[in-house]
Amino acid sequence: MNIDIDSIRFDSDGLVPAIVQSARDNRVLMMAYMNRESLAASLQSRQTVFWSRSRNELWHKGATSSNFQDIVSISTDCDADTLLVTVLEHGPACHTGAHSCFENHQSAKDVL
Repeated sequence: MNIDIDSIRFDSDGLVPAIVQSARDNRVLMMAYMNRESLAASLQSRQTVFWSRSRNELWHKGATSSNFQDIVSISTDCDADTLLVTVLEHGPACHTGAHSCFENHQSAKDVL
C-alpha cells in the first residue's frame, strides 16, 4: 500500500472518513474515522485501526470481538479527504452483529 499520509486532507479535528468495503463482495461494511496515528497503525499492522470519537482513543477493529479486518488496499477519493479501505473481513462489521452497518435498507419511495 502506497499511501502518503501527508497527502491526506484531514479535517479540522485531524480526522478523515474511512469507508470500509468487503473485498469478497464489494459491499460497504461500515464507515469510521481515522487520524494520522490510526492510519499509520493500519498501514503497519495491515488491519483496520480507527479513531473512536466517543472514547477519544484508537480502536483496533476486532481487538475485543475477534472480527478483524485485514486490509487489501487503501485508496483516496479525488480530493484526498476520504479513504476507501478494502478488507477481508473476519466476522461481522457492525456492532449489532450484522455483516454490514448498512443493512437497514429502505427504498426511496418509503423515505420520501
